[in-house]
Amino acid sequence: MDNRFIRNFSIIAHIDHGKSTLADRLLEITKTVSDREKKDRLLDNMELERERGITIKAQTVRLTYNADDGNTYYLNLIDTPGHVDFSYEVSRSLASCDGALLVVDASQGVEAQTLANVYMAIENDLEIMPVLNKVDLPHADVDKVKEEIEEIIGLDTAEACEVSAKSGLGVEDLLKEIIKKIPPPAGKVENNLQALIFDSWFDQYQGVVVLVRVEEGTLKLKDKVFFKHSQETYEVLKLGVNAPFFTEVKELGAGEVGMIICGIKTVRDVKIGDTVVLDKQRNDTDVLSGFKEAKSMVFCGIFPVDSVDYETLKESLEKLGLNDSSFTYEPETSQALGFGYRCGFLGLLHMNIIQERLEREFELNLISTAPSCGYQIETVKGESYEIDNPADYPDISSIEKILEPILEISIHVPNDYVGNVIRLCEERRGVQQEIKYITTDRVQIIYDLPLSEMVFDFYDKLKGMTKGYASMDYEFKEYKAAKLVKLEIMLNGEKVDALSLICHKDNAFYRGRDLTHKLMKTIGRQQFDIAVQAAIGAKIVARETVKALRKNVLAKCYGGDISRRRKLLEKQKAGKKRMKMVGNVEIPQEAFLAILKVDD
Repeated sequence: MDNRFIRNFSIIAHIDHGKSTLADRLLEITKTVSDREKKDRLLDNMELERERGITIKAQTVRLTYNADDGNTYYLNLIDTPGHVDFSYEVSRSLASCDGALLVVDASQGVEAQTLANVYMAIENDLEIMPVLNKVDLPHADVDKVKEEIEEIIGLDTAEACEVSAKSGLGVEDLLKEIIKKIPPPAGKVENNLQALIFDSWFDQYQGVVVLVRVEEGTLKLKDKVFFKHSQETYEVLKLGVNAPFFTEVKELGAGEVGMIICGIKTVRDVKIGDTVVLDKQRNDTDVLSGFKEAKSMVFCGIFPVDSVDYETLKESLEKLGLNDSSFTYEPETSQALGFGYRCGFLGLLHMNIIQERLEREFELNLISTAPSCGYQIETVKGESYEIDNPADYPDISSIEKILEPILEISIHVPNDYVGNVIRLCEERRGVQQEIKYITTDRVQIIYDLPLSEMVFDFYDKLKGMTKGYASMDYEFKEYKAAKLVKLEIMLNGEKVDALSLICHKDNAFYRGRDLTHKLMKTIGRQQFDIAVQAAIGAKIVARETVKALRKNVLAKCYGGDISRRRKLLEKQKAGKKRMKMVGNVEIPQEAFLAILKVDD
């Protein structure tokens, strides 16, 4: 294929600005899907995506477009997620493109994630085309939004396309502009093969399916290929493109995006960002730069409810890790929950989605512990190391200082809600950096906020107090020293490592009091009293008691001597004491969720 007629581009935008709907219209206009196959959000092929109305996985599709100049163009389109937790998906997609459509909702204007995605596209040196969507809505203000794009982002909007993805208005003109403005790929077919792996997933019939962008050279069926990272050689059994369903091809040339199937059964052998070269040229071909590793921000323990599912959980994590390389996992043991895995995620929504995918796709029943973040410990001996699990918190006498991760968060909000947002950030130990008035009624608030304060329900609170108008973006800034302590939860004097957490010293008493009260209501009553205590070191800071279920042993006594009654009560008391020594306290999943909801 002559790469002058190839265009590789992705669609980037804030949540709900119409990326997936625009992709549907492009598929429809280029007749890539028939009327029978057509449905809303066609590229969101995961059940969870359709249910929640969000894009989780970036999806690639090849469109064939017959242009007015008589040529047939092949457009490789990638529809990307909009939520900040899936920004790693966006960064990988942009690395395999030559241009990007920046979709901005004409009724809402530039929002936090719009900016974050633009900066990512600029870093990748892409041609950015601003596209104004939803221009047919009654409250759309096209001129004002164009002004915002020019002022905030600095893109020229004189020739910005105005479309309505829902109705198809202006989408035909947008296709013509894509051909005109987005540059063709620069690679040459006569060079040595270099292909970048930017996604992969596991198919139970075909093994690992690898999605690549061929940067240089040509890849053909039956070629022997060499994966630079895993140092393994494979034979290409199938080559295909997504159009929008798997379509087999005989070769992929420079600039094309497609799928390789080599019958790879070991999921660990494929690494996102690896370079695929021909086996005979393995020593003569350089490695492509790949991607910056995604660093996990939020951690939690995931344990099977039934311990026999441990091996299934291990295999499931491996297969899901292939599909989403931005989450990490390592084995962990808990006294309360047995064997499981400590998993790292990019954010709370990411954590929620991964757990739900594990339960649905692999039919597992899981318990997850409260989310936490990573801390750096500096000891009195001058050593330094990182912990992400409260159970690994060292003895307090050995600690010189603890450093917690600080995020720089950028919140875009209407003018009416500025006071509410500032109050929320101050309550969460935030330090104000800047307030910018973008327009007369839109404000950008920038705060430095500890990740541990954002891990719980910060985003929900923000959305609630701004009636859903606030949009937020964040990035890691630095580690900073803070007065942090480990708050431990004890049931009948036994520490429950899965319920312990690290929090700020000033909030520890209130958090312990609220948590014990919440757990008292959550943990079911037994035949004996259960003491629920919160402790910092040897000091108990809060206590509640779950009262025992008590049988009335005096019911049969309808008279007689007092000593007979006392004897029965003493016998019952001794039995309860013996039961308490051998009895186990069942910890329901709601107990772990209680940690998240203590503010309620």
